[in-house]
Amino acid sequence: MEYRVLGQTGLKLPVLSFGASSLGQEFRQVDLGEALKSVRVALDLGMNFIDTSPFYGRGMSEVLLGVALRGVPRDSYILGSKLGRYDSAHFDFSAKRVVESVDVSLKRMGVEYLDICLCHDLEFVEMSQIVEETLPALRRVQAQGKVRFVGVSGYPMKMFRYVLDRAPLDVMLSYNHYTLQNTMLADLIPYLESKQVGIMNAAPFSARLLTNAPLPSWHKATPLVRETCQRAAAHCQSKGVDIAQLALQFSLAQPKLTTCVTGSASPERVAEWARWASLPLDQQLLSEVQAILKAIHNWFYIEGRPENNDPLLI
Repeated sequence: MEYRVLGQTGLKLPVLSFGASSLGQEFRQVDLGEALKSVRVALDLGMNFIDTSPFYGRGMSEVLLGVALRGVPRDSYILGSKLGRYDSAHFDFSAKRVVESVDVSLKRMGVEYLDICLCHDLEFVEMSQIVEETLPALRRVQAQGKVRFVGVSGYPMKMFRYVLDRAPLDVMLSYNHYTLQNTMLADLIPYLESKQVGIMNAAPFSARLLTNAPLPSWHKATPLVRETCQRAAAHCQSKGVDIAQLALQFSLAQPKLTTCVTGSASPERVAEWARWASLPLDQQLLSEVQAILKAIHNWFYIEGRPENNDPLLI
């Protein structure tokens, strides 16, 4: 497994990291034994950064991680969680909840500190609160040693500029914005580097859009986006390649993105991803697939408050 340094933190993250949203049954019902084993398989394969949130499974992900990590030396893995989002429409970024949320996460997972703590999906709230109340409270928790590094995560690109123009961050996490279909995060790299913030990417498959699996019911892809991605997947299949392999390898190939987070409650799937990560990227097939996806390149959807989003381009 290749490792890269995360911004100015000194943390060395694997290029492929384990996302524990799957342990919260965000995509399907999971087998508990397989879910727990998937964590250990990820660690065995060098995927020693684990990303979770109290939102995933409404606490289930953190609880299962606590079980899976029993007996694992704390200094052998890097652990990140989030705060602020607790259900589909339940957000609380108050200073009081910041303190409570970190403490609850630590107890669920049976650890004394988080390496990374992110404000989760802040596009759903008035973002001035994040700058004026949430981040100062989180910095106070950081000063107590319960959190090592602080940042934000979410979908719209606009919000990262909003926060970083007003408050320093150690790290940030973007999802669905550096994939075969959408590379908007790459356009933001020079700005993020100027702010000396560690850059993390997540969701190389864009919530199954760039796989052969059925999309979850909540996916916002339009008929054109779905049909175009299906054509790209069929083209890959005609070449004997799973589009998911190409999607993962593409996301990992950007050297300025420290890590790419993706997760599964299937040990076999996690092992397959690690194997794909070690294989060379087929540049010819990549060019062919990008040509198919050109019509929907950088398509995105509105998430959270409209004013917190970038203008729609297509």
